[in-house]
Amino acid sequence: MTIQENISLKPYNTFGINALAKYFAVVKNEDDLKVLLSDKVISTRKQLILGGGSNILLKGDFDGAVLKNEIFSKETVSETEDEVLVKVGAGENWHQFVLWSLERGYYGLENLSLIPGTVGASPIQNIGAYGVELKDVFESLEAIDIEGLKKEVFLKKDCGFGYRNSIFKKKYKNQFYITSVTFRLSKKDIVNVSYGAIQKVLTEMQLKQITPKAVSNAVIQIRSLKLPNPAIIGNAGSFFKNPEINQSLFLNLQTKFPNLVYYPLANNCFKIPAGWLIEQCGWKGKIVGNTGTYKNQALVIVNHGNATGEEVIHLTEKIEQSVFDKFDIQLSREVNII
Repeated sequence: MTIQENISLKPYNTFGINALAKYFAVVKNEDDLKVLLSDKVISTRKQLILGGGSNILLKGDFDGAVLKNEIFSKETVSETEDEVLVKVGAGENWHQFVLWSLERGYYGLENLSLIPGTVGASPIQNIGAYGVELKDVFESLEAIDIEGLKKEVFLKKDCGFGYRNSIFKKKYKNQFYITSVTFRLSKKDIVNVSYGAIQKVLTEMQLKQITPKAVSNAVIQIRSLKLPNPAIIGNAGSFFKNPEINQSLFLNLQTKFPNLVYYPLANNCFKIPAGWLIEQCGWKGKIVGNTGTYKNQALVIVNHGNATGEEVIHLTEKIEQSVFDKFDIQLSREVNII
C-alpha cells in the first residue's frame, strides 16, 4: 500500500475533469483502510472517498487525501427457496454486479442496470431508475467510522433513505467509509415494467415471455440512447434531481403550460422531470465554451474536452436560474460538488 502525491484525478472521474489530488491511495480491504486512516499524512487532512467517480464534479485540485475504493468481493450469505442475501464489496462495479446477479437467477436489480458507479456509493445516493430504488433491495451495510476506526452495521431503518438521499449525505456525511453492502434479492422472476418507456421497448422486442433479463436489456437500451458514454464524452449522468412541487404551484403551471409533463405523487404533490424543464428553457444540446448539455437529454451536463469544474458550475447556475425564472421551480443538484 503506497501513498502517492500530486496524482491526476482525470482517469478517476467520469466528467473527465483534470484536477490533482495532493495525496492518493488505493484501499483493497479493511486492514488497508484502517492503516491509512491512522496515518498522520491522511488523518490530518480532508479526505475524499472515491468509488467510480461517476457522481462527482471536481471544482479544482483536491488539497487532501483521495482514498480509492477497490474492495472487491461477492458472497452469498444465506439462501431460501425464494430469496438470497448477497454481500458485496463496496468497490465492485455496480452494473457488473447487476449482470452477475441476473446470471445466477437473483432478481430485483434489473431496473437499475447500467447505472454508473460502485456498489459502495449506491446506498449513499439511494440510486433509482424506472420504478425501483436501492432501498427496495437493501438489507444492510458495513462501514468504518473514519474517526474512531470502529466497524458499524447499518440496517435499512438506520439509513434514512429518501429520493436520491440517505443519512450518509446528511447527518453522517464524510463520517463513514462503506466497505460492503448486503442485498436481499428474489429468486422469483417477477418483473417491474410499470414505466412506459420499458413497456414500449419490450413491446418492440416482441418477446414471448418478459423475464428480468429482458427488462435489464430494455433498460440498457433506453439508457444507452439517452445518456452519453463517459468514455466518449465526459459526464456524470443526470445532473439535477427531478423536482417535486405542491398542488398550488402545479395547478398554476398547468394553466400556463398545458403541455406540462408530470407524475402524481402522494400528498397532492407532483414530480416534474428536470430534463423537460431544462429543455423548455432552450438548453437541450446547447454548447457553452467547453461544456454544455447533451443533445439527447438536457438533464445531462457534458464536458466537450477541456472543461474545468468551475466552467461546469457556472453553466449549471445559469440553467438553474432560467428554470426558476420561467417555472418558479428551484432545481437541486444530484451530482456532488467536491
